Amino acid sequence: MSLRRDGRLGAAWIVILILLPIAAAIIALGIGRMPIAPGEVFDVLRSAISGGHTANALVEKTVLQLRLPRILLAILVGAGLSVSGCAFQSLFANPLATPDTLGVASGAAFGAALGILLGFDLIGIQIMGLAMGGAAVTLTWLAGSGKDRGGLSYIVLSGIMIGSLFSALISFIKFAADAESQLPAITYWLMGGLDKANYRTLALGAPVIILGVLVFMLIRWRMNLLPLSDDEAKASGVNIRLLRGVTVVAATAITASCVSMCGQVGWVGLLIPHMCRMLFGNNHLSIVPASVSFGAVFMIIVDTMARSISAAEIPVSILTAIIGAPFFIVLMRRSGGWRV
Repeated sequence: MSLRRDGRLGAAWIVILILLPIAAAIIALGIGRMPIAPGEVFDVLRSAISGGHTANALVEKTVLQLRLPRILLAILVGAGLSVSGCAFQSLFANPLATPDTLGVASGAAFGAALGILLGFDLIGIQIMGLAMGGAAVTLTWLAGSGKDRGGLSYIVLSGIMIGSLFSALISFIKFAADAESQLPAITYWLMGGLDKANYRTLALGAPVIILGVLVFMLIRWRMNLLPLSDDEAKASGVNIRLLRGVTVVAATAITASCVSMCGQVGWVGLLIPHMCRMLFGNNHLSIVPASVSFGAVFMIIVDTMARSISAAEIPVSILTAIIGAPFFIVLMRRSGGWRV
């Protein structure tokens, strides 16, 4: 299987990228401390679609109420963070750029921690995370785009500073939190986890992620121009400032929504885009949809491991780091160095 001459994916790759997340999700529905046979999983899903119920109420509840929401969240978070990382790596021409380059993840994490401190419910925590994530990027943009307009490098430096600021505020929240109840909740939430996924939180966060991913799918043929200078982009007839603005807004919204629902999850936005570039090259016509698919599959696998390896659920960010760091080193060595 190979790419077409114009850089687009061939029909075989399109089918694979569509089926991979679906297959991974169906398999994951049957894996856990209570194994469920594939036939029972299909019966539950078929009954849910038709509006009926299965004979085994426990299996139905496990599949539909416990596993399905967090698998849907894993798909959204994996796809969203992967495509956001891909966009930022191209925008800043930096192979180490991640979805938190502009401080959005730190801002969203601060908002969620503040919500926990104030005693908000899950929806309130999610709204606080979204609001603070947007505030962090706004501050980054205002700080890095002054009269001198030092370019994207100033934006990156501002993102680092704003991210550090919100990290310090998170530490202050921990210091002020009750050591018996609030501090453990904040600490565990910041480690990242999909265990609190439910259909209410998905209803609030999923549309933001889906809309952001769709934006990147629609503009992916122009994203090859992101690393170009202003003069080079003008020669191609593209409004590069508008393109960069759309990229930042979409990636920010996706990242803030992901962090507000499941905490900070690292490595996904760094590892998956590099893996896609190694397989498909640097044309965004192919690496954007590949990042969406592989990111979703990666998060499904990691979350399934997190809830199945031991009786006590392992925070997702621990597993993504344990898996991602060695795998990323292997990818870097096999690809002959950094590429964007």
